[in-house]
Amino acid sequence: MAEAEQIGASVVKQDAPPLLEPQSAEGIAEVEERLPERQYCVFRTGRERFCVSVLDVEEVVEWPSLTRVPLAPAFLMGIFNLRGAIVPIIDIAFTEGRRADLPPRHVVVASLNQGPEQEILRMGIAADEVIGTYTTSDPLLVDEAPRDVPHCCGMLRHEDRLALALDLKRMTEAFPVGAI
Repeated sequence: MAEAEQIGASVVKQDAPPLLEPQSAEGIAEVEERLPERQYCVFRTGRERFCVSVLDVEEVVEWPSLTRVPLAPAFLMGIFNLRGAIVPIIDIAFTEGRRADLPPRHVVVASLNQGPEQEILRMGIAADEVIGTYTTSDPLLVDEAPRDVPHCCGMLRHEDRLALALDLKRMTEAFPVGAI
């Protein structure tokens, strides 16, 4: 009987999966490749799709009441009050000649931390349509980025299209609104 118990126990031991299986180098590399997922807010402005890292997006709001700024550059649509903070709204599609009878419907409010002793710079980006968020572990397509768009740092494959990835630091250089 003791032999039967031992045989049964050894059968159970052989059938039970090991608690810790050593992983192959390929399995570890596969896990490491999948780890750096990034999430983007994807929106359309004019005829182009754009995206911003969700870590840089504070919120998306419906089109607010604007205050026009006299003698402002063409890309500055105006400013609005977001819970006590004055936020300039930039129209990055102004070069396409946005139709005046079709105002944007949303504002993507992004923030740029300029350093430990400087204030956070908030800017609103006029958006005709907010498509949603998109999570990917694929890198941005940097080589395919258009050279004539200085505020673009790469391209993101989103569904069957490409979205221009915005670099907020470059945006402040291309669309200087920090004085507001």
